[in-house]
Amino acid sequence: MLSPTQDALTSAERRAGIGLASIFALRMLGLFLILPVFSVFAKGLPSGNNVALVGLAIGAYGLTQTFLQIAYGAASDRFGRKPVIVFGLILFALGSFVAAFSHDIYGIIAGRVLQGAGAISAAVTALAADLTREQHLTKTMAMIGSSIGLVFALSMVGAPLLYAGIGMSGIFALTGVLSLLAIFVVLKVVPEAPAVPRQPGWSSFREVLRNPLLLRMNFGVFTLHLVQTAMWVLLPSALVARGGLAVGEHWKVYLPAVLLSFVIMVPAIIAAEKRGWMKLVFNAAIGLLLAVQLGFAFLGNGLLTLAFWLFLFFVAFNVLEATQPSLISRTAPPHAKGAALGIYNTTQSLGLFLGGVMGGYLAKNAGSIAVWMVCAALAAGWLVVGLSMKMPPPRSASRPQKSL
Repeated sequence: MLSPTQDALTSAERRAGIGLASIFALRMLGLFLILPVFSVFAKGLPSGNNVALVGLAIGAYGLTQTFLQIAYGAASDRFGRKPVIVFGLILFALGSFVAAFSHDIYGIIAGRVLQGAGAISAAVTALAADLTREQHLTKTMAMIGSSIGLVFALSMVGAPLLYAGIGMSGIFALTGVLSLLAIFVVLKVVPEAPAVPRQPGWSSFREVLRNPLLLRMNFGVFTLHLVQTAMWVLLPSALVARGGLAVGEHWKVYLPAVLLSFVIMVPAIIAAEKRGWMKLVFNAAIGLLLAVQLGFAFLGNGLLTLAFWLFLFFVAFNVLEATQPSLISRTAPPHAKGAALGIYNTTQSLGLFLGGVMGGYLAKNAGSIAVWMVCAALAAGWLVVGLSMKMPPPRSASRPQKSL
């Protein structure tokens, strides 16, 4: 039985969770802020009417991350988490400024590629795991995972307003400035990580790739983010056509859906941790994701119905975003945690990229129902995998904390 002191987050854990969640959110802000407005802006650029180039400018960010997440994760195992995170943030800032000062679509693509080269997700989540005791790891990952949904909703609200006020160049420059400020957060706010044993990178990768539980969770995060991206190929148009809601008003659905989802997500995470219901909560969230895809396909007529399914999606998404990195961290050996999270984040980025490609292709050639049904099939396959998983136990009841 844990004492009340052991059962509460320490000040160092709170600082780590809040600081790292803000850094993670910044990266997603760089991705999400351009989604509602970039296609409109691009029409005024040379070659901006080329839809393929516009899509490349949007997707290049995720594509670059796909190739670099593993390298960043392994580098953080060898050289330390903070130096790798700072290096990635510098690259992200440089890419933002390149895009801000570009006058054609090709320059913006180059900037987006450089932004994506700051692939710090694995290092950030590995540092969160280093700084958090096992019994609180899911809470910290919940802070990081929930930041994605919240930033997405805020981006849908803020992007049109920012675009009207400072333009697309201003949006890119703003993300660059925020990235530089995030370096201060890493160095001055986030506590130092404890030392961990080092091991040659290829040995770590072999160990990670032979672990069946880690492979199952990699499949899970790939599915989750493929489904998420494919959904947003269709959802804005569905809110207009089926819900009668103008694009500029979509934030009125997104923001409440995200905020209300936290009301369900937080008790679910607490139950998973304190009552030992991790497998039940995890698979219930996958089942809910499956139900949402079928709901959008067959029961998504009318604004209130669409808003209901979107709310349930954010509940499932936030629970899964919180629990999966925690399970990865508990399963991976301490010396290979960065490598494990690098592979995990690589499959996440690949899902983001392929979700947009698949969603657009199927919607154009087979109709929206095909998109929802393929997403439902993937979620069903993930549920089968999840039901056969054996959840890893916490390694220890506590972890020494660095004095402040």
